[in-house]
Amino acid sequence: MTTIKNFIKSHPVLTYFVLTVVITWGCMALAVYPNGFPITEEQLQTTGALVYVAMLVGPTGAGILLISFLDGRAGFRELLSRLVTWRVGIRWYAVALLTAPLLITTILLGLSLLSSEFQPAIFTTDNKAPVVLAAVVAGLAVGFFEELGWTGFAVPRLRTHYGVLSTGLIVGFVWGAWHFLPFWESDTFSGAIPLFLLLLRLFSWLPPYRVLMVWVYDNTKSLFLSVLMHASLMASLTIFVPAELSGTTLIMWILAWAAALWIVVAAVSISKGWSLSGQSARRRVA
Repeated sequence: MTTIKNFIKSHPVLTYFVLTVVITWGCMALAVYPNGFPITEEQLQTTGALVYVAMLVGPTGAGILLISFLDGRAGFRELLSRLVTWRVGIRWYAVALLTAPLLITTILLGLSLLSSEFQPAIFTTDNKAPVVLAAVVAGLAVGFFEELGWTGFAVPRLRTHYGVLSTGLIVGFVWGAWHFLPFWESDTFSGAIPLFLLLLRLFSWLPPYRVLMVWVYDNTKSLFLSVLMHASLMASLTIFVPAELSGTTLIMWILAWAAALWIVVAAVSISKGWSLSGQSARRRVA
């Protein structure tokens, strides 16, 4: 028992990552029992709500357990203080709230010159207000429960040893891997292209977006703003990206979206002098 406690204290972020995956995937397995994985359309129709709730248990649950174990009440007070930090400057609100919708709509409008399938979904939807409201509410819920863990626990601890870029990439790739089970649908492995498409969806754009989230958090120390930035991403994907994209059009969208994010990350990295080394870990990046 002492060995386990010492390991957790020595490797809190690794423990958090493992615990997040175990809790999330375990709860999801219970939600889809006895049919199991991959998830089918029938399962989503009957237990979809439980599946999505199970997803959110992992990041939050792991964070709360480890904060309680490692920091106690002081850790929760510090977490709450970051959650209610909102006076951070208007430019950071602009970055957090506008990065996803502006990039997504710009890319889709550009691609729509090639095919009408890329027309932003909200432009062709009759009931715009209900769609936007539902997307925003869902985005806020997902952002809150996920970021209590990813940014509430993992990011600050990684930043004591790594720079913004390295921290974002580490959390981003784990974030992508964590999404594997929820995205594992019944036809995912029916051929080489679907498997490639799944991996592309998980690892092409989640890491660069997470780098930008770490950058915003590093300059604001606001967990509240991290929640909003995550919510903006989820809501924008729901509001603007056509659900009908598949095959070639889906690959085109993912590649264009990922390329745009990596370009933004490269531009910010160059302007701020980031590197993959941990030399700038303790330096506040403006």
